[in-house]
Amino acid sequence: MKLTVSIVTFNNEAFIRDALSSIEKSTLHQQNKCAVVVVDNSSTDKTREIISREFPRITLICSENRGFSAGHNKAIRHVLENVNGKPDYHLIMNPDVYFGEEALEKLVDFMEANKDVGLVMPKILYPDHGVQYLCKLLPTPFDLLGRRFMPGFLKALFKQRFEEYEFRNRNYDELMEVPHLSGCFMMVRARVFEKVELFDERFFIYLEDVDLSRRIHAEFKTIYYPEVHVFHHYHKGSYKRLKHLKYHVRSAVKYFNKWGWFFDKERKEINKKAKCLRQPETFSRKGFWTSKSF
Repeated sequence: MKLTVSIVTFNNEAFIRDALSSIEKSTLHQQNKCAVVVVDNSSTDKTREIISREFPRITLICSENRGFSAGHNKAIRHVLENVNGKPDYHLIMNPDVYFGEEALEKLVDFMEANKDVGLVMPKILYPDHGVQYLCKLLPTPFDLLGRRFMPGFLKALFKQRFEEYEFRNRNYDELMEVPHLSGCFMMVRARVFEKVELFDERFFIYLEDVDLSRRIHAEFKTIYYPEVHVFHHYHKGSYKRLKHLKYHVRSAVKYFNKWGWFFDKERKEINKKAKCLRQPETFSRKGFWTSKSF
């Protein structure tokens, strides 16, 4: 199997149909080179009914809600143990993402051509085609708290810092090596999991993608690849719901307890390097970055 996909969902009847249709219409799925596992975290809407009725080829695992990390780990373990032939790549995908027929195949082609890339994320667009700035440096407490809670007139004083944090000072039409790529759409070389392991299940939701990206980045290249784009509804739940804000704060505390609050030498070195990197000279017009194998 060339590619496996995991989606963790909770009450996503409004989006799950478009997400799964995108996968089933993809060239890889049409060639029987793609298998999908959806872990439903106890939805109370019609999500399960839609999957079971309209997408019989997709594996549905009904689970108690133990969060994003645990749900994807359950799916990844399932595909590694049950899919015929271990996958070459695994896609971690949100249920509110959709894309064109060739997107998955193009990302796989890029990974095939660049053997030292462990993780790749395409350009992420809003449904109206606006760019989502989801390439980020590794966060400091100030980056997370300032962007979330600082009043607008104070944010203006740190505009340059916050833009640098989200790579807004860079060209989102160029390939970049980025230490933190969004968990809404992460294509991972499957054998990377043997080296860095899976999601840390202490993170119920939020910052689990920072933690995994960071661990992959320490061992392999983590690449933003804009030659491919996907669409993401992107709800920013922690900005709209107090419950999600609490999850976000708890995950931030766990993240900084794990990696360091103010004295994180590795973060400092990784961010310094990321700020200096520019588009590799070996990046060709075909979209392939020819580099040494790991």
